[in-house]
Amino acid sequence: MSSALPKLCIVSVSLAKGGAERSAAVLSELLYNLGYDVHIAILTNQIDYTYRGKLFNLGEEKENADHPIARFKRFKMFRQYLQDKKIDLVIDHRPKNNYYREVFYAKYLYRGISRIYVVHSSKKSTYFANPLDKMIKLYQSNFKSVGVSSFITQNLLIQQGISNAVCIPNAYSRNWNNTENNIPAELQKLKKYILFYGRIDNQIKDIQFLINAFTTSKLWKKNVHLVIMGNGPDKESLQMHTYQLASVDFIRFLPYQSKPFQIIKQAELVALTSKYEGFPMVLIESLAMKTPVVSLDFTSGPREVIQHRKNGLLVENRSESEFAKALEEMCFNETLRNTCIKNALASIEAFSEKEIAKKWNSVLTDFDSQ
Repeated sequence: MSSALPKLCIVSVSLAKGGAERSAAVLSELLYNLGYDVHIAILTNQIDYTYRGKLFNLGEEKENADHPIARFKRFKMFRQYLQDKKIDLVIDHRPKNNYYREVFYAKYLYRGISRIYVVHSSKKSTYFANPLDKMIKLYQSNFKSVGVSSFITQNLLIQQGISNAVCIPNAYSRNWNNTENNIPAELQKLKKYILFYGRIDNQIKDIQFLINAFTTSKLWKKNVHLVIMGNGPDKESLQMHTYQLASVDFIRFLPYQSKPFQIIKQAELVALTSKYEGFPMVLIESLAMKTPVVSLDFTSGPREVIQHRKNGLLVENRSESEFAKALEEMCFNETLRNTCIKNALASIEAFSEKEIAKKWNSVLTDFDSQ
């Protein structure tokens, strides 16, 4: 390897909507600011998040044609791009749920280029397609395999014998502290509200559990609303579910907001009730806005962020009544709220751009010294 920093290409499905995509965008900023020559390749023409570096948008070509021949031409263009730009290392954030597709990427698209795979979900099938033993060999042939939480690193990587595993959590961007945006008019009328934001996918996020817990609680009887912000496949069915509830007049649905900062900042709390995650950035981002969090202790993530009764509440059991009590306590116990607000920023310092940049730079320095 030469004395120059390695040339990097971050690969992501898009730069919009999801947590993995947002983390890819933030990573481009971190590495660019460290002086790396950063390229970003996206497969779908969707861009909401700020990024740094040179963008190669394969999604633009996909919009013109998506038949098999056109698809192969796009991948050929991608391969040529990696060669022309003399990319040394690919950092791949895509899901890996099809073994033969991953063989194509590793053996053709990335041939001769070192790889880092970033695993964003604790759901094994999302990043480890069958046949499992062969998929593990692909990970083993990487320079590094990064888990974004301790759970993922230990249980999805190390325990399967992947010896190049390293844990690097996602960073929250400094842009997240940008408060130059407005609260929608319909929220300005609300005295108090608690907030869920993210993709409206009930199979993963279990938003119906949150709605039911909110209904079980005394919050709506005391004029506290539940705001559900985002888009996704289950939005309409969840709206229909609320129509049969006594709390229906106190539940509001908002579309996805590209700049949700003030909405989060004004919330009494941000709630998270997922069945599983990777490393839920919702918790970090909310604490960055000094907004307390209440979360179920589901697989991967919350326990690594939430310090119980110091920056939020961690509810062990998936019990609507227990979660309802936690929501009530965070809203109505001023001592607890003030403690969590006071501790919020210090509690997430380990996930700041500065600290996560150090971890990535350490990995890339090892690569550069090979």
